[in-house]
Amino acid sequence: MRLENKVAIITGAASGFGEGIAKRFAKEGAKVVVADLNAKGAERVANEIGRAAIWTQTDVSLRSEFDEMVDAAKSAFGRIDIMVNNAGYTHRNGDMLEVDETTFDLITAVNMKAIYHAALAVVPVMDRQGGGVILTTASTAGIRPRPGLTWYNASKGWAITATKSMAVELAPKNIRVNCLCPVAGETGMLEKFMGADTPEIREKFRASIPLGRLSTPLDIANAALWLASDEAAFITGVALEVDGGRCI
Repeated sequence: MRLENKVAIITGAASGFGEGIAKRFAKEGAKVVVADLNAKGAERVANEIGRAAIWTQTDVSLRSEFDEMVDAAKSAFGRIDIMVNNAGYTHRNGDMLEVDETTFDLITAVNMKAIYHAALAVVPVMDRQGGGVILTTASTAGIRPRPGLTWYNASKGWAITATKSMAVELAPKNIRVNCLCPVAGETGMLEKFMGADTPEIREKFRASIPLGRLSTPLDIANAALWLASDEAAFITGVALEVDGGRCI
């Protein structure tokens, strides 16, 4: 029970990596807040976890909804030990000049500004408690960007840099800050990452990964579990590649 007596908020937890993290954390003893814009999905995941979970409908691009989510976590469980910034958005793989401004603004709001909102909302709580963990789902796209996802790549590079800077600044408060860099995985955004979902395109993506497969929610959840646990007590400012060797 590596997260016994810990309370974790996970955004984007109604499906994909976030759902995997929420369920994995709960199995290791954590109380979890399943937060997502998709209320029906968040409720489903929380119900499947059981009494150790609550759910909130949360738009991470809005500070007011972040505050409501944090208040719900404190009301239900009394504290916040782990903040997982997992919610993400992307444009379809293609020409960077064809991404409209509305989509660009949504990418920056969800992938970047939400990290700022999270810091404003949870750092004071963690500071009063004597420490905590902030974990962000970044991407291999922020380390080894390829054509077709330029604005998404840039947002994940920003997330990695923010992680490292936050880690240094928050270390005196005993708040560890790390991020995960998954390769493309079986999530709702996979089709957009690939541009189209065909057997040929999937094989092209798999061929770029030395271990020969896409990532899974469990791969990401296991890595998140370690970084959130006390086993990683001396780890901060890390962008952990969970990519089957993709970034080599």
